[in-house]
Amino acid sequence: MMKEKIYIFDTTLRDGEQMPGVNLNLQEKIEIARQLEELGVDCIEGGFPAASPGDYEAVKGICDHVQCSVAALCRAVKGDIHRGWDALKDAKKPRIHTFIATSPVHMEYKLRMQPDDVLRRAADSVALARSLCADVEFSPEDATRSDPVFLYEVLQAVIEAGATTLNIPDTVGYTTPEEFAALIKGIRENVKGIEKAVISVHCHNDLGLAVANSLAGVMSGARQVECTINGLGERAGNAALEEIVMGLATRPNYYKIGHNIKTERITRVSRMVASITGVDVQINKAIVGANAFKHEAGIHQHGVLANASTYEIMTPESVGITASGIVLGKHSGRHAFAQRLKDLGYSFSAEEIDEAFVKFKNLADRKKDVTDRDIEALVGTELVEVPEIYELVSFQIQSGNTIMPIGSVTLRYKGEIVSEAAVGDGPIDACYHAIDRCIGADMVLESYVIRAVTEGKDALGEVSTRVSFNGNTYAGKGISTDIIESSVRSYLNAVNRALADHELQNPVKPAG
Repeated sequence: MMKEKIYIFDTTLRDGEQMPGVNLNLQEKIEIARQLEELGVDCIEGGFPAASPGDYEAVKGICDHVQCSVAALCRAVKGDIHRGWDALKDAKKPRIHTFIATSPVHMEYKLRMQPDDVLRRAADSVALARSLCADVEFSPEDATRSDPVFLYEVLQAVIEAGATTLNIPDTVGYTTPEEFAALIKGIRENVKGIEKAVISVHCHNDLGLAVANSLAGVMSGARQVECTINGLGERAGNAALEEIVMGLATRPNYYKIGHNIKTERITRVSRMVASITGVDVQINKAIVGANAFKHEAGIHQHGVLANASTYEIMTPESVGITASGIVLGKHSGRHAFAQRLKDLGYSFSAEEIDEAFVKFKNLADRKKDVTDRDIEALVGTELVEVPEIYELVSFQIQSGNTIMPIGSVTLRYKGEIVSEAAVGDGPIDACYHAIDRCIGADMVLESYVIRAVTEGKDALGEVSTRVSFNGNTYAGKGISTDIIESSVRSYLNAVNRALADHELQNPVKPAG
């Protein structure tokens, strides 16, 4: 029987949001935090309060909506720590997470500080944090490229100052599993008072080794893993939560350590995060990719049919992929729809179910059979409300291979109707130009991705767009059986996010 458990520290809302193109608003962060708590995450890193007013409000808002531990990242600076505590002080289980770099290259070129000064700053910052909060985590940034002896000195000093968790980050994804395991082992053997703190690991994926390094750290005594949903993060990303957890769950006799994650909720949370962030999961991604449990080779199919364990080391059900015997369509009632939502893990109010049911009925009129993936896509875009500064009323296109594509769009803005038409390289491009003319501002389309949610001619088409506006990037999503409509809704979704984020109470007045 496994007595020990690993703590899962999720940093999707802090490190994950640092991924280029990901820009979450307060409501989105709160919704993701709620789902992370339902998943069983032990600690949620909500943001970097001193970095921006938005991050401060996000951490404060998350504290009001979850019961689990909430962490705020702070540099080893007095102002950061006080700002972090101000955002955290109403949390049920607050944690201040402070950091300073300890590698020679960071100390010389980024901090421009001598090692003794870094040591003193680290200890003083932890002491200040501990005077405010009982739970303090310290990270020596770029630990894997730091001198081990100096690293031991810093860690011992912060333990004496009151640190309760020591996080060892592989900040640039430089190390290997063997090296990282040796580093964790060395810390356990050489840092006086190490038994007073939990050792944590935070690995980046620059060489594709984040999960392997994290698990190697666990095998060497780390008892907290810092990770993100779908491996989101800067550059090549972070260790993926779903891969860490399913590694432990699939090989319990090897790792001999448990966790608090409800694995059957993994797929749902993965899809929700992908939908909200606009970062789709690659189809062959481990655990949550669309192909993770698909078998095409004949010999594989034969083996799976005979006994699933021949080619599946975990079941689809264990990560929340289930096949429902209920087929929903246009004749299905509200009760059946509500039950399906519950079976899929959604917890909606009666009012929210009513709103979702209307959208379901509209979809069912256009699509014969509505699958679980259709429902997830449908409600996924509605999980977080985006202020509809501009509301789509209608659109029309004129296109063909011998005529200039024209798109006309009608929007509602503050009760008034605004209509514009434009030409473009194709019907979608023309509609986007028409929207820009309606709002009186030019959005720059950074990316456009289209995919079918399910198979078949009547499949829902999901479009993900990214637009840049005033130096920031915003993601949008749109779904429909009509791909032009999906595209228009996705672009308008991103436009509304951009306008709402910039608090444009009176956006540039519509042209005309």
